[in-house]
Amino acid sequence: MASTDSSMLFWFRRDLRTSDNRGFAAATADSDHVIPVFVFDRNILDDVTDRRDRRISFLYESVKELRSRLRGHGSDLVILHGDPQSCIPDLAEALDVDAVYTNRDYEPYAKVRDDAVARALAVRGRHMRRFKDQVIYEGNEIEKEAGGAYRVFTHYKNAWLRRIENDDLHGVPQDLAHEPDLSRLAPASDLRGFSDSWTMMDLGFSETALWLEAGEAAALERLSAFIPRMARYGEDRDFPDREGTSGLSVHLRFGTISIRECVRAARAVRSEGAKTWLTELIWREFYQMILDRFPSVVNHAFQQRYDGIRWTGSDEHFEAWCDGRTGYPIVDAAMRHFNATGWMHNRLRMIVATFLVKDLLIDWRRGEEYFANGLLDYDLASNNGGWQWCASTGVDAAPYFRIFNPVLQSRKFDPEGTYIRRWVPELRGFDRRRIHQPTDADPFEQKEAGCMIGEDYPFPIVDHAEQKQKAIALFTAQE
Repeated sequence: MASTDSSMLFWFRRDLRTSDNRGFAAATADSDHVIPVFVFDRNILDDVTDRRDRRISFLYESVKELRSRLRGHGSDLVILHGDPQSCIPDLAEALDVDAVYTNRDYEPYAKVRDDAVARALAVRGRHMRRFKDQVIYEGNEIEKEAGGAYRVFTHYKNAWLRRIENDDLHGVPQDLAHEPDLSRLAPASDLRGFSDSWTMMDLGFSETALWLEAGEAAALERLSAFIPRMARYGEDRDFPDREGTSGLSVHLRFGTISIRECVRAARAVRSEGAKTWLTELIWREFYQMILDRFPSVVNHAFQQRYDGIRWTGSDEHFEAWCDGRTGYPIVDAAMRHFNATGWMHNRLRMIVATFLVKDLLIDWRRGEEYFANGLLDYDLASNNGGWQWCASTGVDAAPYFRIFNPVLQSRKFDPEGTYIRRWVPELRGFDRRRIHQPTDADPFEQKEAGCMIGEDYPFPIVDHAEQKQKAIALFTAQE
């Protein structure tokens, strides 16, 4: 029951929505005077080197929409930029609140930051409460029967599914408790004068066009549009020229949609496609759990013996991979698409990651960092987990001797070459037989296609069959 003489801050972070927000709902249940706040964290922003970074534009637009929603209920959003370790305790003191509520974050920096904020608040006689919102299950909620974290995804998934059947999140009355009571928000008149100026220029960035709309309304619309297609998710998700995926990863990253909303939708659709999509949501939880419980994966291989691999790939090959000029059309199309938009289809992420590590023999950490600097939906846990899976260094990773053949992957998942033609336009003139490996075309065919290999498009920078054997040798030397 709410206390009529208490007030508190609710600190938004990776939960930029008003609906189905656990910490926000708890704040409005426990106080009649809730002050919403968001901090543009300079410790994070100052590490972003690209002043036109798409993620900052998405974040900025999502915060604007959140503020508009709160204003629609007669309140406002206090917006600051600086170091939260001082901003939050200072604001709590200035507004004389009793507590700060927020939702948990599992990244190493976030945990250190939040602990520091909690200590600073305690010194001033205030407390901080953190809630589970970003995942369905956290920490040790999904564990082996004998204790300890799962390291094999299939076992984790089966335990996760058993538990959710018991908890039955879909439609249970207690789930309604995550809807905040917006009548308990502080009136806008009480919050005037507390926000910093926060234009993109103030933050040190320029706005960048995005391939999808930001904010809570856009996230819910995207989920609604995906639900009729969910039944075909299993058949369509691996083909980059089809609209087969949900496109919700960036919304989940910034919390403009609730993970519970997505899980409820997946469980409400009775189809194999929905089960497959739910499995992808569980992969997200698995990697969050791994990062939370094994933070060393940020800089080290989960399978520590592979930290000893001496990667022999060259800087020249790394730059060719980054720029999309490897001579392997599906790899180049994916990288050019990524560089242009900040987006990469999941099947293509696996193809280009495996190619970097197993064909070019380049340390997976370099690829992970390149993705971290450019992915619109960048999430440390998923990015690290995915790269280590592809590199065969992580938890439940692909066996090192299973190596994607980029040409076969291309023929299987872009059979007509539609995706390649869009992003590698110099290859448009080749037919479906040659476009996946244009070096097979003789000079006459190349001239007819308007693309001479070695002049208009590069020869393959490595031989896949040779590099595969070298990669296997690198790994077997560590066994």
